[in-house]
Amino acid sequence: MNFQETETCTLLMCAYAGECQSHVRYLLAAKAAAAQQLHVIRQVFEFTAKQELIHAQQFAEMLTKNGVSGIRIAAEYPLDAPDDLMHALLSSAQFERNEAEGVYPSFAETAAREEQPEAASLFRMIAEIEQTHANRFTLFGSLMEQGKLFREDQPAVWLCLNCGHIHEGTEPPQNCPVCGAVQGFAVRRNLAPFTPETA
Repeated sequence: MNFQETETCTLLMCAYAGECQSHVRYLLAAKAAAAQQLHVIRQVFEFTAKQELIHAQQFAEMLTKNGVSGIRIAAEYPLDAPDDLMHALLSSAQFERNEAEGVYPSFAETAAREEQPEAASLFRMIAEIEQTHANRFTLFGSLMEQGKLFREDQPAVWLCLNCGHIHEGTEPPQNCPVCGAVQGFAVRRNLAPFTPETA
């Protein structure tokens, strides 16, 4: 069977389109977070948006190496108002969870049934990554919902994402004493990328 006539081909194109829209949607949310001086949330969305772009590239490469230049598809994608950041985080978590637990596993099953092992493997691996996205968005959405984005009941270690200053306390300072960055740049050190506990 011609690859372009397989359901796997259509699903790869749907996945490519879905990852592209996630990339843009998260960049819009990041822009809204920056406008609200919530730079830690901006970086959460930007960090995830970059990964979604890479996923889109992987799906596109699989299509093009199989000689596919275009497929007409119809699909529905969320379009949230990014200004409500708590809603954006929690709705994004649900969207990512749906991809991780339902969409991509079912795509993988179809690809395996059509004897397209590379596509099946790619769908499974990206499903695992989307689960980490869901967990990330859930965590930060819940912290916002509980009013604990910048507050802990017990002393915690906070990191300024702008300059790297470390602060211990139940809350980070309103402005970093080193670089003057607003509190919105603060994140719990154990949630910051590339920052081991011993750093």
